[in-house]
Amino acid sequence: MENRKGTALHITRRPAQILAIFYFPFSILLLTAGCGAPGEPVPPLPTVPAAIKDLTAHQAGDGVQLSFTLPTHSISRERLPSPPAVEILRGTVRADGSADAKSFRNVYTIPGALVESYRADGHVRFTDPIAPEETKSHPGGIVAYVVRTRASKKRASADSNVVTLRVFPVPAPIISVEARVTESGVELTWPVPADTAAGEPVSTISGYRIYRSEIHPFAPSSSPQDLPQGKPESRAALLASSETNSYRDTSVVFDHTYFYMVRSVMQVEGVELESSDSQPVTVAPHDTFPPAAPQSLVAALLPGSAPGTVLVDLSWSISLETDLAGYRVYRSEQEGTRGQLLTPELLPAPANRDTSVQPGHRYWYTVTAVDRAGNESAPGPAVVVDVTQPSP
Repeated sequence: MENRKGTALHITRRPAQILAIFYFPFSILLLTAGCGAPGEPVPPLPTVPAAIKDLTAHQAGDGVQLSFTLPTHSISRERLPSPPAVEILRGTVRADGSADAKSFRNVYTIPGALVESYRADGHVRFTDPIAPEETKSHPGGIVAYVVRTRASKKRASADSNVVTLRVFPVPAPIISVEARVTESGVELTWPVPADTAAGEPVSTISGYRIYRSEIHPFAPSSSPQDLPQGKPESRAALLASSETNSYRDTSVVFDHTYFYMVRSVMQVEGVELESSDSQPVTVAPHDTFPPAAPQSLVAALLPGSAPGTVLVDLSWSISLETDLAGYRVYRSEQEGTRGQLLTPELLPAPANRDTSVQPGHRYWYTVTAVDRAGNESAPGPAVVVDVTQPSP
């Protein structure tokens, strides 16, 4: 290095100063590079539902009904934003009766969007159909099941507890149920099944179970094409049992719509087994049944409110109909005909006065009962009144 006069200047620096000069720019370079460059993005972990622990199974007709509680949280205890899909796995058992873990295969998948169609009383219920030929070939054969759920395509939940079940042949489904509406209820009848679902003669049937559900006109329904194979457990509830192939349902309400199914019951090794559902029958009973005709009609001729007038006082026994709306009174001057309606408005009480009678006329009175559905009874026994001139 030279000064302005051309004389060379020699600068002596200590080693520490030299190192500081060398490392300071390099340190700035490292810091600059470290602050501005992001690392590799870490993908979010897939949501994994908690494992199902309460799986149960029992035979339902030619199939196995599975029931379990759907998980609502993940294994990290976070609430699931929507119902997970459900995978049903069926397997076999070893010679010692234990489930063969390697034999399980996914036989059905219920999409998460359709799980609600299979939910009842807080549980998911799904019936896995078993071919009748299979139970015929291996009566009492054992099947095993596990279920798991999936909130992500990447990873399913752990398997549920394992359930095993022996499956037996059951009576063939009842082919038809006849329904007849009567005033006291709906009368159901059906033929007695003679064969199993596989076509073999059936053993003694111990009875029948009748199931009913009420169909609400504005209730949403799922299209059968929207549901996977298998079926949701019927929402019809057990109504009654019968030892014969008929039953009368006296608890129906007119103008409501009902859906009936019947299953036959048989005993196998001390266990009651039901057939699959019968062909359903839908009934919408309407009240077309008139009430009973009023009885004990009596008439009395009384003086009217004005001098020289008379009136006919009528009364009859009260009707015991539970849906009675009121009464109508008719008057005729010819025996055997109903004649003129005297009461355009229904009478709430079993009494009435006719103030429009004329002296010297003969009148026949009848009374009918009307229920809340508008059904009118036949007239009760008529009573005749001869209207005489009132005494001065």
